[in-house]
Amino acid sequence: MLKVALTIAGSDSSGGAGIQADLKTFSAFGVYGASAITALTAQNTAGVRSVADLEPAFIAAQIDAVIDDLPVAAAKTGMLAREEVIEAVAQRVRERRIPNVVVDPVIVAASGDLLLAPGAVAAMREHMFPLAALVTPNLREAEILLGREDVRDRAAMRRAAIDLVRIGAHAALITGGALEGPDAIDVLFDGHQVHEFSGPRHGARRAHGAGCTLSAAIAASMARGASMLDAIGAAKRYVARAIEQSPAFGKGSRPLNHLVPAAESK
Repeated sequence: MLKVALTIAGSDSSGGAGIQADLKTFSAFGVYGASAITALTAQNTAGVRSVADLEPAFIAAQIDAVIDDLPVAAAKTGMLAREEVIEAVAQRVRERRIPNVVVDPVIVAASGDLLLAPGAVAAMREHMFPLAALVTPNLREAEILLGREDVRDRAAMRRAAIDLVRIGAHAALITGGALEGPDAIDVLFDGHQVHEFSGPRHGARRAHGAGCTLSAAIAASMARGASMLDAIGAAKRYVARAIEQSPAFGKGSRPLNHLVPAAESK
């Protein structure tokens, strides 16, 4: 039976991140994608030019419309932007009992633009973390969520993953794409033990939408019944392949090629 995954995130006008990246990723994994848009952005690979906020009640209405009609097996959140949006989304996730929620705490874009209001960081920890099966911050986002600036190597990633679980997450995957070295290392603490995922690094430029794509791929695999460890492994292979075959355009961070089949990333 075809599975359904829901993305609750912002729109990227350039198509490389956000809702657009999530829906492409769901399709690559053979999952039917639904969406609730939280914000509209005018952006491209070089940066975010403008953001138009949507009312929390309308975001909640989108989620309700999907849940009322479709058998959602997993969901992921991306750009939630403001405290009131985080609270509205958390309420819908909790009351509608949405399963297999992957929270990508979108705080900083690949271009360096801030996408989450400073006052909303505490709301993210308080309201979304307890509802998430997994949170997937990058290095800088982990630092902001933990209120420190020391997540700069593999050992620090392990400590950060453990600390994010201690403050409320059920499991935390720290993505290490920004670290230097021949391999891209991600570190998971699942609440019991630490796991590391390693793969060859492709290209020197930052990848536009890699975090969105990774979390969407994890959610898609979990919708299809994969364990968290298997879902992360499949997602990491897919992202690596999508970066390796990224199109040679864009003046900023290179967009991913979401057309690579997930089946071939094994």
